[in-house]
Amino acid sequence: MGKLPPSLRSAKLPLPFHKPPPSPSPPSPSTPLSQSPSPPERSVFFRSPLKKPKKPSKTPRGTLNPSPPPPQQHVFRSPLLSDAISTFDALAASSPSSLDPTSLLQSFCNAGASPADALSFHRHISPSLAPGRAAFHVLLGHSCLHHSAPDPASVLDLMSDNGSPPDAASADLAVRALCSADRLDDACVLLRDRLASAADRFTYNFLVRRFARFRPISTVYALIKELRGVGLQPDVVTYTNLIDAVCRGRNLREATRLLGMLADAGFKPDCYVYNVIMKGYCMVDQYGEVMEVYNRMKDEGIEPDLVTYNTLVYGLSKAGMLTQAKKFLNVMADMGHFPDVVTYTSLMGGMCRKGDALGALKLLEEMEEKGCNPNECTYNTLLMGLCKAKCLDKGMQLYQEMIAKAMKLENATYATFVRALCRANKIAEAYEVFDYAIDSKSLTDVTAYMALENSLKWLNKAKV
Repeated sequence: MGKLPPSLRSAKLPLPFHKPPPSPSPPSPSTPLSQSPSPPERSVFFRSPLKKPKKPSKTPRGTLNPSPPPPQQHVFRSPLLSDAISTFDALAASSPSSLDPTSLLQSFCNAGASPADALSFHRHISPSLAPGRAAFHVLLGHSCLHHSAPDPASVLDLMSDNGSPPDAASADLAVRALCSADRLDDACVLLRDRLASAADRFTYNFLVRRFARFRPISTVYALIKELRGVGLQPDVVTYTNLIDAVCRGRNLREATRLLGMLADAGFKPDCYVYNVIMKGYCMVDQYGEVMEVYNRMKDEGIEPDLVTYNTLVYGLSKAGMLTQAKKFLNVMADMGHFPDVVTYTSLMGGMCRKGDALGALKLLEEMEEKGCNPNECTYNTLLMGLCKAKCLDKGMQLYQEMIAKAMKLENATYATFVRALCRANKIAEAYEVFDYAIDSKSLTDVTAYMALENSLKWLNKAKV
């Protein structure tokens, strides 16, 4: 229980080509600290360059000649160019008005066509269908996902030659597709050489974020310097990404320096920036610094949000300062941020570490009475605490509740629970927990078996 559980660590970036949520929401119950949402006006997530097609209106009853159905999305099954041309020619001869060039290109690419064949197919259908920007974006994304020719620059040239020069959506699509294909250097070169004038701050910050996640911080600084040379300037989101990166690397001194650079650049740190720094101090167990950051926020007139308070409660609880942590429950309520599952689970973890597992169990009842539903993280925290406090009967009751709710056991909780059962000579119950861990896919077979075997070995040695 001393380390940050997996649910508290940074979340992965959303998959490419997905839209961000329309508005920030409180962090997920199983992600107390690290998944604090960024404000919508500073979102670095992808904004789809293509508008969603409108749903076809329903045909009124009694209509004799309904409008033709939308084109099929999976027209092509073969990646061969000759097959695609033959299929297209047959469709064009029978119902040319129902053909959509973007859907046809997307279907051919999805069938496994090479970028070169996709481009050739585009040339074949162009005279009759006149593909627009959306069709070029299909070619652009396909070329970015593959290392074979033609490269993205060639597609960008084709777009300009056909009266559809790259815009912000084109730049965003290309950079994100290249990053998803692990072509970070290619994305940097393309943005610098071809798309600097078209790219907006969302694309710029996305690339910086990816570099900060997968490359040394010195490389990120070099990237920012290089992009400055073509007119792309960092903003508050850029600095926040950098601060988050160095905090994940446990370099809090560099985070403090970046905070000063943020102010020198004319940007005022906001609540999200300070939340990132507070999370970093929690990762290195410097909980006194967490309180100092909070006080600095208040001094600068920055209003804490729910993530701020949850981070404070987590840090103070982990440091054993439960009295101070509980005081913030009232502070939160006074400020309109009511304790949620993250808040209660953090307090329960601190109480369990202090040996007050029964008190944490009472807090669970209080939590449910107030309409806050516990999650898997809550139950795992309590079960581990009860086992360590030698309250095995209470732990068995809690475990039965987890079974009834189909909750999974975390690795550390399972190992602690099985060990406690074996030491209490409840071997049959330990095997039942083993079966549940396998059936519920909480752990792999090998991990679950190794924990049970180690507990049984300890029991045999104790009997000797």
